[in-house]
Formats: sequence, structure tokens, C-alpha cells
Amino acid sequence: MSSGSPLPQPSKSVVVDTASLSSSSSASVWDRVSKWVSENKALVYTIAGVAVVVTSAGVVYYLSDSGRPGQAASGAPSEKKKSKKQRREEKKQAEEKKKSKATSAQDDQTAKQTEEPSEEIPDVDETTVGQLDEETKKAYAAKLKVAGNTAYGSKDYNKAIELYGKAIICKPDPVFYSNRAACYNVLSDWEKVVEDTSAALAMDSEYVKALNRRAIAYEHLEKFSEALLDFTASCIVDGFSNDVSRNALERLLKKVAERKGKAIMEAKGKKLPSPTFVSNYLQSFRPSPLPEGLDESADLADESGKGQLRKGLVAMALKTGDGYEEAAAAFNKALELGELGEFEGLALNQRATFTYLQGNAQDALTDLNKSIELDPSLVQSYIKRASLHLELANKDAAQDDFELAITHNKDDPDIYYHRAQLHFILGELAEAAKDYQKSIDLDRTFIYSHIQLGVTQYKMGSVASAMATFRRSVKNFEDVPDVYNYYGELLLDQQNFSEAIEKFDKAVEMEKQSKPMGINVLPLINKALALFQWKHDFQEAENLCQKALIIDPECDIAVGTMAQLLLQQGKVSQALKYFERAGELARTEAEIVNAISYAEATRTQLEVQEKYPQLAARLQSMGAGFGGPPGL
Repeated sequence: MSSGSPLPQPSKSVVVDTASLSSSSSASVWDRVSKWVSENKALVYTIAGVAVVVTSAGVVYYLSDSGRPGQAASGAPSEKKKSKKQRREEKKQAEEKKKSKATSAQDDQTAKQTEEPSEEIPDVDETTVGQLDEETKKAYAAKLKVAGNTAYGSKDYNKAIELYGKAIICKPDPVFYSNRAACYNVLSDWEKVVEDTSAALAMDSEYVKALNRRAIAYEHLEKFSEALLDFTASCIVDGFSNDVSRNALERLLKKVAERKGKAIMEAKGKKLPSPTFVSNYLQSFRPSPLPEGLDESADLADESGKGQLRKGLVAMALKTGDGYEEAAAAFNKALELGELGEFEGLALNQRATFTYLQGNAQDALTDLNKSIELDPSLVQSYIKRASLHLELANKDAAQDDFELAITHNKDDPDIYYHRAQLHFILGELAEAAKDYQKSIDLDRTFIYSHIQLGVTQYKMGSVASAMATFRRSVKNFEDVPDVYNYYGELLLDQQNFSEAIEKFDKAVEMEKQSKPMGINVLPLINKALALFQWKHDFQEAENLCQKALIIDPECDIAVGTMAQLLLQQGKVSQALKYFERAGELARTEAEIVNAISYAEATRTQLEVQEKYPQLAARLQSMGAGFGGPPGL
């Protein structure tokens, strides 16, 4: 693998030459160092007979003067003792002689430099280079590279480009191309950067600097797929150890995903997520009967505002995909028809619910604001608005809404359940547990408060308390499938595989009995993950995910899990299709960006396998991928 830099670096050959020079006894230190300095453009000075050489890269060499000829041999007979006056006179003469020699040496050196100026930079072109032998071409190329590095260091980039170009004429080398690309990079000539780095990579496909430089150029040219490929290849070559390359890869993945995510959001329109998702959200509120005036005893025309509002509430209670679509349309139509009277706040609340589920938080917030203005006593509107504030990263506003809800009805258990959810999401587990318990104290019949309390206890490390909570819940809510599903998740986390699968199977059977038209598919997906972790049974795990997708084709969790299962098996092209599908099914822009990031990383992995088969093999040997699903 090649390496190079536009800044001068002492090569291994320089170090060897310096060592051989220091061992020579046929020339003085000054002569030897002067020669080395003239060739390498370094700075030299002497200290007590030791030459200190500092290269432009800051590397220091010390050359001893111990071998200088003319030194007195050790053990020579001592001279006759001289008088003080004689010693003073001889010292004075010696100093004058030394000064004279130094001046003479300096004059000789100046004359020598005048007579023999430092060798000029070779001047070659495509015509004259053909007249040179290979050794001369190689020598010229090295000198031109050094000169190019000097010009780069002086920020004379056009001169550096010229010199690197002449070096390439003498001896094509990936380092020369990459260094010239560095100059074009500074000048923002991105097409030229791509051209030169491509030439370098044609000679050395694992040249990391060239890969990174070309990736940056591609990014500036908005050729994001190409940039991703180069950054990915660079990361694989470096074993994902280079933080700069890895961060660049993640940044670019996010940029690509955000751009595609916006396009997907614009194309989605008003579309509800999977029935599984909608059901899980809606069942987080306690069911309530139709309000008086909208119940079956009320004589309402179907095409009236109130008639459509009632139609929507009835359809929503069906808990099916078609029912949810019918409810969303009915709430919209109810508000269009108007004349809702005291129920306008409720209609706005319900439309906001489905607008939120469609991923449009801002429009939902507008409806909830108006709902609260028209009916301040409708506590559910404060709770839903708090959830929206949290999704929009406004924690304080969410807390304020819960406080407002409490002022209107301090005994509504939904308030404490959803405030507990906020604490749970924020990692405030002790506060979450307190609010879940408060919700239970106000209404012990709502199963999800018990489930979430058990999960929170588990997250806090109180495993015994959590398991006791679930055992009580199974006893008290033996006909609720969700109890078995979430209990199974905790058992799975403890690697109690057989008992976890038993609970998931129980949940699946109960879902079939209670909802023959369509079931909550989460127990199927959890069982798939359990079988993978326990027995590495990919085939059965895939079968279960496929079964879940037959029941709920738009379940994003099933799609994402299938994608990850396929990726774990190296079925990259199949995994890509599921990641792309997950992006289409995601509800919010943030969720879409996450799914598309996986898709783009998977697509790039495919391209690496095709373009750099040796890197694909290395990636597999490292066990590196682009992440795995929770639980895998």
C-alpha cells in the first residue's frame, strides 16, 4: 500500500545515508554534513564538534566529529612544561590562527558554492524525457517530487502542480498523482482531484489517502454514491481504525439519507403506519365509551359533522387497518362539514391523533392547540400535545402540559401513565416507576401500567421486582396477550430462551383467538429473534418474519428485522430491498433517515464486493458490517 504526503518527509534512504556518513573517517564532519545539507535542503549548525541537522519535517540527526584526522593520539608523550607567558602567547597565536582558518574555510566554502552552485531542478517534458535512461528518470522524478513538496509547503500550488506533473512524466507513481491531487484539492478543482486520485488508485487500489481525497472531491461534486464507496473502502483498508475516515463515512451516510428522506416524506402524503403501530399507540389510552350525544341513541345523519365524528370513533374501535383508514377520513370530513358544537374540540383531538400518526407533528400540534382552546377540560389533548412536544425535543413544554392536565383532572390515570412514558424515554427511571405506580393506584385494570412498571423495574436493575410484577400481571390479566409478549422479552434478555419462546407462543395463540381478522405481530418477531439467538436458526426466524408480514405487510419492525437477519447471513442484495422498504414505511423523517442510512450502507457494501473483492473478503474476516438489529 502506498503512502505519500505533499509535505517533505525524510525517507528511509536518507536515514541510511546519514548513518553511513557518520561512520566515515575519510572526511570531516562539516564536509560530510555540508554535502548532505546541499542535497536535502536541511538546516545545520554545530555544537562542540557535533553537527546537528534539522530537516524541514523537524527530524533531527546528530553526527559526531570523533573521526576527524589530525587529532593527537591518546597516550602521546606529554610536552615540556611552558612558562605562563609562553602559554599566554601561544594561546593568543592559536586563537588568531583558528580565526584565520575559520575565515579561510568560510571563504573557500563561499567560493566553492559560487563555483559549484546547487544542482538545478531538472527541466523535462514529454519530448525530452524519452532521451533519458531509466536511472536518470528515477533520479529526476525524486528531485522533482522534493521540489514539488517544497512548493506545496510554500503554498505555491500551481508551481507544485507543474513539478509533480514533470515527476509523473519521468516516473508515474501513485504518490505523485495523489500529491498533485492535494494541490487541486486546495484550489477546489474537484474534477482534477478525481482524475489524479483515480490514476493513483489504478496503480494502488488500497491507497488510503487517494481514496479519501477522491471521496471528498466526489462529495463536492454531489456524487454521493461514489463518495460513500471510497470512504467505505478507506475504512475497510484501515480496519475501521481511522476516526477521520469513519466519521466522514457516517456524516456522508447521514447527508445522503437526509436528502432521500425529504423526498420520501414529500411523496408519502397522508399515509398511516402499520395497524400494529397504530394499535400500540391508541391502546396507550384507556378505552372510553361514546360520549352522550354521539352514542347510538342519538339520531345523527351520516353526512353531518357529528355523524362523521361518531363514524370515526366506531371505526377506530375495530382495531384493523381498514378501520383506522376509515376513522382518519371520517374525522377529516367531520371538521370539513362543521356544526359540531361542543364536540369540535374532540374532533380536533382525534384528527390530530391520526395526523400525528401520519408523521405530521406540526399540523397535529395546530389541531391540539385549537382543541384545548375550545375545550380546556379535555385532558387527553394536553397529554397528546405533551407527546408531540417531546417528539419535537421540547421537554419543558411537555412537562408543562402534564401539569396543566393535572390541574383539570388530577385523578385521570392516563396523565400519570403518559408522564411516566416521558420519564422513561428521558432515562428518569425512578420518576417513571413512581408515575406508573400512581396510574395503577388510580386504575388497576389498565394492563399497560403494570407492564411498563415491570419493564422499568428491570431497567433499573431490580430484576426480582420486575419478574414478580410480571408474574402478578399474568395471574391478574391471564387473557391479555401483551402480558405474555413483554414477559417473554424480559426472559429473552436473560437468555431464558425456552421459557421466552413459550410466552411468545402463548401470546400468538391468544392474538389469533381475540382478533381473527388480524393480530399484533410483535410476538412472532420476538420469537424469530429468540430462535436466532438461541439456535442460530436463520430459516425459522425468516419464516416467522414472513408470517408477520403476511398478517401486517406494513409492519416496519418486521421489515427491519428481516433486513437485519438477511444481512447477518451475508444476503446483502436481499437485505437492501428490505431496508429500502423500511424507509418507505417509516413514519417520521428521523425514522426514514435511520432506515435509509442502513439502506445506503448496505448498497455500498454491495458495491465494495463488486469493485474490491479483496476488501470484501477482508470485511468478512473482520466480522465488520454496518450494524445489527437489537437482539441480534
